[in-house]
Amino acid sequence: MTLRVGWYTTGRGAGSRGMFEAVRDAIRAGTLDASFAFVFCNREPGEDPATDAFFEAVRAEGIPLVTLSSVRFRKERGGTRSRPGAPLPGWREAYDAEVARLVDPHGAEIGVLAGYMLIFTAPFVRTHRLLNLHPALPGGPTGTWREVIRDLIRSGASESGVMAHLAIPEVDMGPVAAFCRYDIDVAEPTPDASDAEIEASAHFTAIRAAGLRRETAFLVAALQAEAEGRSGLGVPLDLTDEVEARLDAS
Repeated sequence: MTLRVGWYTTGRGAGSRGMFEAVRDAIRAGTLDASFAFVFCNREPGEDPATDAFFEAVRAEGIPLVTLSSVRFRKERGGTRSRPGAPLPGWREAYDAEVARLVDPHGAEIGVLAGYMLIFTAPFVRTHRLLNLHPALPGGPTGTWREVIRDLIRSGASESGVMAHLAIPEVDMGPVAAFCRYDIDVAEPTPDASDAEIEASAHFTAIRAAGLRRETAFLVAALQAEAEGRSGLGVPLDLTDEVEARLDAS
């Protein structure tokens, strides 16, 4: 049965736009049995040219576009900005409740967090099934993609991957639904190298390129698994072969 996907994004960069286009193209090609129930953005028209261009692409596809500016919402309520490591400010639950009111009538079966730059509050993630991508294997490095790659190089890892996990109130701790793996060549561990030295290395660039190459194919494969009812919760699905097949066919 066709999977109805809710798409959550801030729409500020090429990466999230690329993921949207990959899913759209797979739906068009018939290699993904899904449809967009809606696209939600925490920016509104006029806030950013890049986001406005994304809105035009969404409208061109006839996909319901739902927007609610988190910046405007915060300022109207005199709220404070979120701070890393600190509890989310009080206005955020009110914001997420309004997001739920706006998107729930569209009936998505699963949500994808694609460059969505806010952390959803506990009430929202408890009532909405949301997939989040992380550029590592289950049990691998945590943090941003830069931190992940630095950890891989420092430890001399021989492989990495991409995984999709469910969003839960504990950030980045949700159960893993699916993953794919790929080989990397770090040469040898460099535990004492500085961040700058590592990020200037050819290994850093190569690992980043390998991960980006697979992210969109992996997302499409993970959504197709969902559409087919192949839920990997409890035992994560290894989609490596499916991802590589999609890359070979592209």
